Amino acid sequence: MTPLDWLLESDPAIRWQTMRDLVKSSQSSVSEGTIQPFNDSTIQPASPDRARIPREGLGARVLSSQEPNGSWLRTDEPTWASTLVTMLLLRSIGIDPADPTVDAAVVRLETSLCWDDHPGFWDLRPPTPGGNPFFEGEEEPCINGGVLALGGYFGRPSSTLAQRLISQQLEDGGWNCDAPTSSRSSFHTTICVLEGLLEYERSVGPAPEVVAARARGEEYLLQRNLFRRLSTGEVANAEFLELAFPPRYHYDILRALDYFRAANRADPRLSEAIGILKSRRQPGGHWLLDIAYDEALPFPVGETVGGPSRWNTLRALRVLRWYEPQA
Repeated sequence: MTPLDWLLESDPAIRWQTMRDLVKSSQSSVSEGTIQPFNDSTIQPASPDRARIPREGLGARVLSSQEPNGSWLRTDEPTWASTLVTMLLLRSIGIDPADPTVDAAVVRLETSLCWDDHPGFWDLRPPTPGGNPFFEGEEEPCINGGVLALGGYFGRPSSTLAQRLISQQLEDGGWNCDAPTSSRSSFHTTICVLEGLLEYERSVGPAPEVVAARARGEEYLLQRNLFRRLSTGEVANAEFLELAFPPRYHYDILRALDYFRAANRADPRLSEAIGILKSRRQPGGHWLLDIAYDEALPFPVGETVGGPSRWNTLRALRVLRWYEPQA
């Protein structure tokens, strides 16, 4: 079985993204050498494969595990963490935000819970005077980057939150949840905010300040070849070379490369990370799951750390197809 067949004979979410990003792209722009990244707007919501996601497999399991108050829960995790990362998982699997079941889940969340600083720690609680609506975010930019991405994806874009994140951009071009105590940006926070700004831009259209902020944030990562310290050239964190799914807020080169693919910004400084990604391909043509940051999800995603990963294989193949369309 080829890697493509292996992906197609899988969860509806993986099958749909494989069709969108690999099969259909192969039949169109790849042959011309000018591939453009496929996004949700390029495939009709009525796609039979996409329509299965809320009703079968991982997507259905996520939706059915939502609590009556709109949250998702995991033992020993705060409500905000479980809810945020579960919603981000729904975005990652490409679930159709226009599907009535999906929209009902989003409405249930946004009408039942808000961000409430009580006492001194942000969490999700029933709406109270002074509480921030879910899609308006809370304090930390790493969290708010994810919230902004969700708002853009699920049709609730927040210009207020986008402007807040832009105002928090540091001098070196990135973001850090420890600012202003720290004046240096964080890889983790920066990728979260970049994903949020890109999804916001997709939802409302480009705006000069958003485009400029994304360009500066991208430059922060590119100057470091996606994983090196600017000062010494050393690997900034060995975990950046471990391919994870789902990532939670954690940074790695595959997550960064998939962002640049989605933003359609090819740059020669991506080549070292691309080379590492290619070197991690297994003899059977797949990639492994190095780590899974799934501790806040209501249940494991279903892949085994150290074993073959369809999610990492899908993302790696589409990155390579975009970066090297003639390979």
